[in-house]
Amino acid sequence: MSVCPGRAGRARPTMAGRGPRRPRAPLTAPLCLSSLVLPRVDSIMLVEEGFNVTSVDASDKMLKYALKERWNRRHEPAFDKWVIEEANWMTLDKDVPQPPRGGFDAVICLGNSFAHLPDCKGDQSEHRLALKNIVSMVRSGGVLVIDHRNYDHILSTGCAPPGKNIYYKSDLTKDITTSVLTVNNKAHMVTLDYTVQVPGTGQNGSPDLSKFRLSYYPHRLASFTELLQTAFGGKCQHSVLGDFKPYKTGQAYIPCYFIHVLKKTD
Repeated sequence: MSVCPGRAGRARPTMAGRGPRRPRAPLTAPLCLSSLVLPRVDSIMLVEEGFNVTSVDASDKMLKYALKERWNRRHEPAFDKWVIEEANWMTLDKDVPQPPRGGFDAVICLGNSFAHLPDCKGDQSEHRLALKNIVSMVRSGGVLVIDHRNYDHILSTGCAPPGKNIYYKSDLTKDITTSVLTVNNKAHMVTLDYTVQVPGTGQNGSPDLSKFRLSYYPHRLASFTELLQTAFGGKCQHSVLGDFKPYKTGQAYIPCYFIHVLKKTD
């Protein structure tokens, strides 16, 4: 469920950028769930690498980016086959038809996307329902890749980790101010106020400073691991990466993101 309005929406494509091309991957069928950059970057990369991709988002702005890219490259067979749908995590099992074989080979939800789903009732029931729906999209033997920021570090220090952001061009970020909202002595929301330098958007093509605010539910590593295990009914192989590198509790390097990779074993 993307939240990327106004100036934030205009700044994010620049922040996301486009990385170097990866080696061509074998054909498969990944489902790309909504993410702040995914329709603009991650889905495009997967399509370029030869995957059969279904991308879904609840944000009109993010769907617009993806549909525009597909139209501009419609003469390329891979992009002509790219499926783009509007969908909501809370009704994902109804919004997205499953492919043959009982699900997708891979379901990908990156860019701290899931943390945008709030805990309105205070019992994380929305989180559990959304994860249940997401897991239902994964075929037996398939994988779910989902991430969240290192909220353990943010909540203990009041600041984001000092490392380089693995998703955005960190050199464009001039300042990040972190705020934590607590309800009944429990962390309920983390707000990040960004100041980003966007090239070519000011007068005479000069850089312009864009300021925007994004709010997230602060998933701790242990509690989110438990939510995922419950969603799979314990029938999964689960590994955790820190900034896409093997992660060990207590290690010296403090990752900006935790990436969960779960293989469905039922």
